[in-house]
Amino acid sequence: MPRLAANLSMMFNELPFLDRFAAARKTGFDGVEFLFPYEFPAAELAKRLADNGLTQALFNMPPGNWANGERGLACLPGRGQEFRDGVKTALDYATKLDCKLVHCMAGIVPAGVPQVTAGALYAANLAWAGEQALAAGVMLAIEPINHRDMPGFFLNTQAQGAAMVEAIGRDRVGLQFDVYHCQVTEGDITKRMEAFLPLIVHMQIADVPARNEPGTGEIGWEFVLRRMDELGYRGWVGCEYRPKAGTVEGLAWRQKFGV
Repeated sequence: MPRLAANLSMMFNELPFLDRFAAARKTGFDGVEFLFPYEFPAAELAKRLADNGLTQALFNMPPGNWANGERGLACLPGRGQEFRDGVKTALDYATKLDCKLVHCMAGIVPAGVPQVTAGALYAANLAWAGEQALAAGVMLAIEPINHRDMPGFFLNTQAQGAAMVEAIGRDRVGLQFDVYHCQVTEGDITKRMEAFLPLIVHMQIADVPARNEPGTGEIGWEFVLRRMDELGYRGWVGCEYRPKAGTVEGLAWRQKFGV
């Protein structure tokens, strides 16, 4: 049975952020993830985790100027120092939250920057970040994201992500396999899951096309979730979806699909 982590950036939005930890525990989640922790002191977040017996499964490194559309710094020219500072901040939070996995967002390639340049910067920055993470006892995750939701994002396909993992080293970087992004970009979900399973360190789920909870769209979840078990995946599965009509009301999918 998949180990489910509630994504507190997208679920339980009916409540203030810090109250979502207790709500996740009350509804049966053992783990949580979210986009960014940085507006809250790490000590406060650690207390919420401990008070509710929750594991912090994943969060993202600082993304740059999110309000202005930035979605990561790793492939952006001229932002090296900001990227390195962000890595240090993220690893400090990871240590204090006892979180073993941090997502390093590739970023949106700026207009006029060749893909080969963006790729070289991404590889160099990721290699440096991987060294820092390894020393801190943390694994980096990289996530292919579809161009419909995030036009211009550098990392798009599972194969592209897998190649980067192999280049940097499996002891430093792993693949974050998001079922929603995979379906939108490439399809053939379970075959790709099977092919790249040795590199996958985290999974996320949402239905297609609207990114709502499982059972609201086109994906065959009974089969997909069963294949996760059959393939032997034992990591966390983040519920990174937008509840269609209230978080608690939407959780009936867990009973329906036996998770």
